[in-house]
Amino acid sequence: MIVIWILAFAIAITIHEASHAWMADRLGDPTPRLTGRLSLNPLVHYDPVGTTLLLVLAIMRYLGAPVIPFGWAKPVQFDPYNLKNPRRDSALISLAGPASNLILAIVISIFARFSPLLSAIAVPFVILNVALAIFNLIPVHPLDGGKILVGILPQREARSVELFLNRYGMVILFLLILPSFGGGSLVSRIISPTISFFINILLPQVPLV
Repeated sequence: MIVIWILAFAIAITIHEASHAWMADRLGDPTPRLTGRLSLNPLVHYDPVGTTLLLVLAIMRYLGAPVIPFGWAKPVQFDPYNLKNPRRDSALISLAGPASNLILAIVISIFARFSPLLSAIAVPFVILNVALAIFNLIPVHPLDGGKILVGILPQREARSVELFLNRYGMVILFLLILPSFGGGSLVSRIISPTISFFINILLPQVPLV
């Protein structure tokens, strides 16, 4: 099962980052394609520090250790000057990652309903893709949700929010991730109900997370 979870992890982050690259390319910026990121090869999206950290912590959590999985893949770089509408298109590029994870989770859950074998191995794929999507939609930098928020706000408000998140986004994110009173993290309390909602729909046989 650990091998299956690792495979699901690799596929989830690969689809996520490749979708960022694909959307940027579709919107007119060739940077991800020229830097080799328009690929389904997991190695091109691997960050030696962030991805390794996330993988190790995820395995420890799976084995029962009281740790919070945290890390990152190699960010997809794009040039906003190549985009027709930089603020809107940056939001679309950011949205492509979480959206692709949710779509993949839905597709896997549909196939799993028709095969007992697929049903047995679908659980980690659905859980990891849903969790990755929901976590990245938190509206703070450097997560995708921060860029999405800036992209949908009116221009004046977007400028103020962008400035605030550039200064304090990472601090806010660490405060959300660090364990609070009671042992759990604030981010877990915020997103767990949403993750559980999707998993109960896609995998009704799985207990709440």
